[in-house]
Amino acid sequence: MQKLGDFKLPHFFNYPPYFTTQKIFIIGLEEEFPLFSNSVIERTLSHEAREAFLSALVSEGRTEWLDKGHRKCLILWHRIQDWADIILNFVKDNGFEDSVMTVEEIRSGIESRGTELHGIDRTILMRALKLLEQKGKLAIFKGTSADDEGVKFSV
Repeated sequence: MQKLGDFKLPHFFNYPPYFTTQKIFIIGLEEEFPLFSNSVIERTLSHEAREAFLSALVSEGRTEWLDKGHRKCLILWHRIQDWADIILNFVKDNGFEDSVMTVEEIRSGIESRGTELHGIDRTILMRALKLLEQKGKLAIFKGTSADDEGVKFSV
């Protein structure tokens, strides 16, 4: 284990994703996952404890079950509502009110570079956009392919 002075760094310090913003992560209840076990004390959470832990995250909007059997869940970097707020701030900060952009421009365009939206998972982005559409903040329109889906902001 590495040290920083007298401080022992945690085991995940050498894990590359620790140094990379991870916006989407899927956990299966049956998988071996560091969060569910501690080899130092030789303990592992039971299936019920794992499900209770993840259910608590679901109730906070921090994760979502991907299946009806509650065997896999999606861990969200931000809640969908938080992503919607990030999109609105992006639109306002860049003067895109009453503008049209493609979905791909939002997630990989020049304007999104250096923001949390750059590289966002498309599924998460679409869910946040649909939430904003329900609130009347934008309209999503379909093109002939997924690459040319667009958004008309009305903020």
